Order: sequence, then C-alpha cells, then structure tokens
Amino acid sequence: MLTLNKKYATVLISGFAASNSMAAANSSSLALTWWLLVQTFLFTVIAMLVFYSLRHYFFTWQRLYGSQHHLHSGMAHAPWPRVVVFVAAHNEESVVADALRALVQADYPADRIKIVPVNDRSTDNTYAVIERVVAEHPGRIQPFHRTSGKPGKAAALKDATAWIARDKWADIALVFDADYLPSRQLIKQLVVPFQDAEVGAVMGRVVPQNAGSNLLTRLLNLERAGGYQVDQQARSNIGAVAQYGGTVGGLRLSALEDAGGWHDDVLAEDTDITFRLLLQGWKTAYLNHAECYEEVPEQWQVRARQIGRWAKGHNQALFRHTRAMWAHHELRPLEKFDGLALLAIYAMPILLMMGWLSALLLFYSNYNLALSGAVALMLMLTYASFGNFAAFYQIAAAATLDGQRSSLRLLPLCIVGFLVSMVSISKATIELAILDRLFKRQLRWDKTVRYRAQPATVALSTPA
Repeated sequence: MLTLNKKYATVLISGFAASNSMAAANSSSLALTWWLLVQTFLFTVIAMLVFYSLRHYFFTWQRLYGSQHHLHSGMAHAPWPRVVVFVAAHNEESVVADALRALVQADYPADRIKIVPVNDRSTDNTYAVIERVVAEHPGRIQPFHRTSGKPGKAAALKDATAWIARDKWADIALVFDADYLPSRQLIKQLVVPFQDAEVGAVMGRVVPQNAGSNLLTRLLNLERAGGYQVDQQARSNIGAVAQYGGTVGGLRLSALEDAGGWHDDVLAEDTDITFRLLLQGWKTAYLNHAECYEEVPEQWQVRARQIGRWAKGHNQALFRHTRAMWAHHELRPLEKFDGLALLAIYAMPILLMMGWLSALLLFYSNYNLALSGAVALMLMLTYASFGNFAAFYQIAAAATLDGQRSSLRLLPLCIVGFLVSMVSISKATIELAILDRLFKRQLRWDKTVRYRAQPATVALSTPA
C-alpha cells in the first residue's frame, strides 16, 4: 500500500511539474510575443521618422535647387470676381479695427468686394469697435454679429456664409483672423488663381508682425518661414497637396458647397476642408508671394495651448479622412502619399515618445532581443542627434531665401520650441483619443491671447 502511495505521489508530482513547465513555457511564449510586438512597433516608428526626415531634406533641396512655380505672381489685371471677405472675431477688441481698416484700403474694385467682420458671441468691446469702423467707412463694411449658436470658428463661418449667400452675390470667400494685417494688393493676389476652374481654394503666406518681441516670437518666425517658404512652396512646386489655412486664404463658394460646406464639429476647419476639397477633385493653390502679417504668441503657455488646439483639430481630420484618402482611386500617387503624410504630421510627436519608451523597455529587458533593443536605441539616438535636424535645414533654407541669415544664430534654440510642441501635441492627442471620448467632453476652442495695445473706449454698447 505504501509502495502504491509513493508511486501515486511520484506521478502526481511529475504531473504538477509538467503542468508548471507547460505554464512556464506558455508564459515565456506570451512574453516573447509581447516583446516581438514592442520591437516591431519600435522599428515602425523609426521607419516613419526616417521617412519624415527624408521628406524634410527633399523639400529643402527642391526649394533651393528645383523648378519653382509661383502661380500668377505677376498678374495685376483680370476680370475680378465678386468677393466677400470674412474677418473672424471673438473677443478681438484690441486688433479687429486694424484688420478692417487695412481691408478698406485694399486695391480691389469697391463694387466687387464686401467686407464682413464675423463677430462671434464676443463679450468684450468687439461689437463697439466694429461699429465704429463701420461708421468711419459708410457702405464698405457689412458686419455679421452672432450672439448665439454653437461655439467655434467653423460654426461662425457656417452661419456667416449662409447669411451672405442669401442673395448669391459673391463667387469667392476670403477668410482672415482679426489679428491679421493684409497688404493693399493681397486681395487681388489671392483671387487671381481662381481664374483656373480647377482651383477650389488658395492659401497665402503667414508672416509674424511681432517677430522681434522676444525669443519665442523669433523662434516662431523661423518656424513659420520653414513651413511656408520651404514646405508649402516645395509641395506646390511638385504638385503635391498644398494646405488651405484658416487665415490668409480663400474658397470658391461653389467648391465649398460641393465639399459639403463648413463642418461645425471640427477644431481645424482649414485642414478638414483641405481634404474634403481634395477628395471632391478640387485643387488648392499656394501663393508664397501673397504675404499677410499675424500676431504670434509671446508667452510659452499661450503657444502650448495654441499648438495643442491645432493638434486636436489636425488629428481629428486624420481620424476622419485617412481611410477615404487611401481608398480614393482618382488621386495621383503623389497626392495620396503626401496627403497621408500631411494628415499624420501631428501624430508623430506621441509616436516618437512611445518609440523612446519602447526602446528603453527593450534595452532593459532580459530577453535575447535586448541586443536588438540596444541597436534600436542607438538608431533613435542617432535620429535625435542628426535626423531631426532635417527640419532645421528646412528652417535654415527659408531664412536664407528670406535674406535673414543673421537669424540663423537662433537655430539651435529651435529644439526648445520642438520639445514644447512635442509635449503639447502629445497631451492633446491623448485627450482627443482617450479622455475626451471617455468623459464625453466637447471640443473647446482656446482663443489665442492678443498683445497689441487696447483701443480707446468707444461709446457703443454690445447688443442684447
């Protein structure tokens, strides 16, 4: 009996050992699979970073040495279409008067233009300031005071467009923010490309007018130059996807209607309409010579909120339009791939941070893949040291083309702005993808702070 019990115990112990061995093997297999997935993700991120670096290098080379196409830059006479100019204003008492007075002085036939400040539910003195400028220029300005409705620039433009479209007077709509200062010739410059029947939107170049205020504004001036002077112009030169911006741009009203009009549930109405127009077969024209002057943030916290808002809006467009872009059969391969790259640009910072985390996890793991993780970490560090400076080359080229070589001494400090942007964009992306959905939060428009001196108080009240 004792012998049988010993045999039974031996069998039982062997069974437990085999079971534990199988469990350990399964656990090891699962862990190995997990680390393989982490490694695959890491090298995917590295491949995307390399792609974007090469993209920066190519655009820089093209802008410096390739064929340049400056659309209609010399045209001064044309059968000018009827134009409505929207000036988006929400609590813009300090800047809106300057924009309206500049537009009144525009070199464009007075009987072919309507200037429409879109006063969107302002709670400051914006109404009074607008009405004062209206009184200064009788018949030239037709204000649209919006006292209710869904918040946000897209919603305000949607209502203003419907209001102005009642008499079907205008053919083209131009859009400016209230802090922008257009030159006298800018309206004609933006309107000329619409002589091409395929053009549904145009975009001019944004130049900071307060670039000399402090270090941040100087760095933003360099970033803006790289984005417009090189990136936008190079994409225009090669026939890729030029991006319509929410300011210093224009839309053919028939094209806007064809694309479904303004969508009032988006933060980046400009990116959204860029891709809806593209999917409907319309082209966007970029005009590097059509310069307009903006007020950029002078405080880092204001910049962080601004770039976070852009990231949310742009990534919202990424979620909405990626599948349609990929499946579209009529887009040229160049348009399709450049469009997808443009859509994903604000997703890269968080992917970069996740790539760093993946590299560290692999590096400190006890698996044989640790060697591959170390190699991956080396590649990441190499990219951070050299590849990321592809964007710096782009900025340096823009400064050179603009004749601002002296500003190149600030180039190393651009890494500060990139780090702030990376953190702000990553935070905004996490909020959009997870927190906003989890807590069912509505997208909120964070207004950018203005820095110009406040105007004199006017004796007009805001309507009830």
